[in-house]
Amino acid sequence: MAHLLENWQIGGFGLYVHWPFCQSKCPYCDFNSHVVASIDHDAWLNAYIAEIDRYAAETPDRILNSIYFGGGTPSLMAPATVGAIIERAAHHWTFANDIEITLEANPGSIEAQNFAGYKAGGVNRISVGIQALNDTDLKRLGRLHTVSEAKQALTLAKSLFDRVSFDLIYARQDQSMDAWKDELQCALSFGADHLSLYQLTIEPGTAFGARFDAGKLQGLPPDELATDMYFLTQQMTTDAGLPAYEVSNHAAPTQESRHNMIYWRSGDWVGIGPGAHGRLTIDGTRFASEAPLSPALWLSAAANGAAENIRSVIELDEQTTEYLLMGLRTTEGIDLDRLDDQFKSRLNINKIKGLIELSLVEVTDQTLKATRAGRPVLNAIIRELLPD
Repeated sequence: MAHLLENWQIGGFGLYVHWPFCQSKCPYCDFNSHVVASIDHDAWLNAYIAEIDRYAAETPDRILNSIYFGGGTPSLMAPATVGAIIERAAHHWTFANDIEITLEANPGSIEAQNFAGYKAGGVNRISVGIQALNDTDLKRLGRLHTVSEAKQALTLAKSLFDRVSFDLIYARQDQSMDAWKDELQCALSFGADHLSLYQLTIEPGTAFGARFDAGKLQGLPPDELATDMYFLTQQMTTDAGLPAYEVSNHAAPTQESRHNMIYWRSGDWVGIGPGAHGRLTIDGTRFASEAPLSPALWLSAAANGAAENIRSVIELDEQTTEYLLMGLRTTEGIDLDRLDDQFKSRLNINKIKGLIELSLVEVTDQTLKATRAGRPVLNAIIRELLPD
């Protein structure tokens, strides 16, 4: 590996655009999302463009590998807004030949009617937030769509986009192993090239978190059942040709999320929008950026020249931690030469040997990976490996 390569040249360079608005707030969600009566789409477009201009001036001559519209509910964005953001990015950066431009969408009919407009604007991958294929559980999760609408949205998405992903949550209230098996089999039958399959987690500060603390969130599966669901998920997706390439993400070969791989490979990305985080390497120094959480504050700050309230240097030991935290989530693992070369860090060989003996990690050609048995206990592995 050449010593002069920077993070973005190794891990990729992306643009993340956060749209903070939703039709309603889901009770499990701890993302920065807001429900409002009206949105000034022109003002938001101008703010996004101003931020792209500002970051582009700091990152000239880069190849852009991905754009990701996340949220919130980006499928509430006007297609013209999405197209204009993509056009502005193309004005500043050279697009990779295989650039991935993803938009997260809810499957409701209001959002689905925008799919064709997003494609016309340059989106080439859609990620549909379905979460459950069971109407009772959709209501429990606070979702506004039905299973029928979800299936219709997937059919429409597949007719328009070459690449389609969707999300499901398992280990839900009162969910049995057989119920999850049937639901996952149904999900696999749609023929999507990518699935994000998350175990329900109860996050502080959410409606579910408050209910859980009050002892009112009944029917959550015991840890043993949730673990069994995880291993069933790994087996079924592998058998269907969509093996896990990251803890919660499954894809057909070559259909991995290129944008998320930038995060997991410790590449660089520009993050714009309320609460968006970014990582940028400039003149050999790696920075973390963070935007104001409040949509009103962010919009005002962007109009005044800089919607970024934090920019801090990431020291090499922090970079090492991030690389381990993110890279070991993937089946490709981490490059020990890069760890040594770029982050000036070496892991304790005796600790690695101990984890190998426990069959939790493996090392091949200077690549360290968590094994199938190790992935469910990644946090413990990382704690063990981090330099003292």
